[in-house]
Amino acid sequence: MREYSQFHSSFVANEFLSADDSLHVKDKYTQETLGEIGLLSQEQFDHVVNSSKKAFKNYQEFDSAQRSNLLFKLRDALEDEADYFADLICREAGKPIKYAQAEISRCLETIKLAAEKARHHSSETPDLSYGPGADKMAMIQHEPEGIVFGVSPFNFPLNLALHKIAPALAVGCSVIVKPSPSTPITLLAFAKLLSTVGFPKGILNVVVCENEVAQLFLEDDRINVFSFTGSAKVGWELKANCGKKKCLLELGGNAAVIVNDVDELDEVIPKIVNGAFLYAGQICISTQRVYIASEIYEDFVSAFLEEVEMVASGDPSDKLITNGPVINAAALERIHSWVQEAINKGADLLCGGHVIDEEHNIYAPTVLTNTDPDMKVVSEEIFGPVVILEPYDSFSEAIELVNDSKYGLQAGVFTNSLVNMKEASRKIKVGGLIFNNIPGFRMDAMPYGGIKDSGLGREGIAYAMEDYTRKKLILF
Repeated sequence: MREYSQFHSSFVANEFLSADDSLHVKDKYTQETLGEIGLLSQEQFDHVVNSSKKAFKNYQEFDSAQRSNLLFKLRDALEDEADYFADLICREAGKPIKYAQAEISRCLETIKLAAEKARHHSSETPDLSYGPGADKMAMIQHEPEGIVFGVSPFNFPLNLALHKIAPALAVGCSVIVKPSPSTPITLLAFAKLLSTVGFPKGILNVVVCENEVAQLFLEDDRINVFSFTGSAKVGWELKANCGKKKCLLELGGNAAVIVNDVDELDEVIPKIVNGAFLYAGQICISTQRVYIASEIYEDFVSAFLEEVEMVASGDPSDKLITNGPVINAAALERIHSWVQEAINKGADLLCGGHVIDEEHNIYAPTVLTNTDPDMKVVSEEIFGPVVILEPYDSFSEAIELVNDSKYGLQAGVFTNSLVNMKEASRKIKVGGLIFNNIPGFRMDAMPYGGIKDSGLGREGIAYAMEDYTRKKLILF
């Protein structure tokens, strides 16, 4: 077993702080304790903010080339430790090892994108050379906002934190990040790694704390930007308390897929099955609702269930596993209760619907049909290995079914019809619409975020950099 005891508390100004209270972080499959992590106290709060403020003041003196070079060095340092971090994510987040390795690959790309963009984001020159501006020149400078406070989730414990950290470092901000209490070790280990490559001390502070202490960061006027990734309910509640800060919310969804006129179901179905059950469905854009043209519905369901039977469940360290543990026993209980609620209200269970392994928090890949929009498995984000299949008679009806949601993150449409593509592009209300693929498709350079209850603002390195800067007009 690897030893993680060195990452034992909040990491502030390149030091692990002392702590009186602590939390136990477990291997999500074995339930063994990976580490005991000390909690930041209210008395330590000012030290964190002052450290970040000092680092920001220092970092402002770094030019774009220096920031870029440091980010490239950080990328190289992470690449050298890729296996270590993938193994840690597998254990701490319960993520299947191949998917944990893919997360590290994405982290390397995220940092690289920030390093490249750092050299090309300092200014722009609007044309105001007409009328009263005929004899003048104008320039818009992009100035860093200051201190960014980020809250990151358990399911991508490094890459989603990096979507806050990397763009902030690219533009010259300092960053404080509160990781999920389920997965703090990964980010603590990364902060330690970052401290070795030459950034100013305190440029990244990682705080592990109770919500009452986190609230202090949210309310403090010295912090300029708040960036949250997590559930819609929590995100919108926090926004109401963040005062005059810029607020960016990357929240959840109940992602839908429309299957229309497709040539080969045997190419489409494996993508949808993987999109529904990969990492036990614990992805914001996991496929949760599938709407299938009625003329192909029966064939689709038959082939879909055959594909689900091949989904391997179990120990995430096994490279063959797709469906590993959910994050904790409470999540396991909630998922099962939602499935049972749907069945009790008349939904038909096509497969699954039970706990495979209670000791290891593994739920069976579950498929439901004959559901109603008010059932939680349809209307809420289940964040588990559950998907619903329903037929539709017209493409316009399918669009209405997709839109019948308080969420609007991403959706997928499988179709060969240009007419359908145009109609879907106009009418589906989401932040990202993916044709002939699942809604779980994401690249780290693309703008990513939702509408309605699914969020506010956009991630994707260049787009986050815009939010972490303010524009100053210089006219002369």
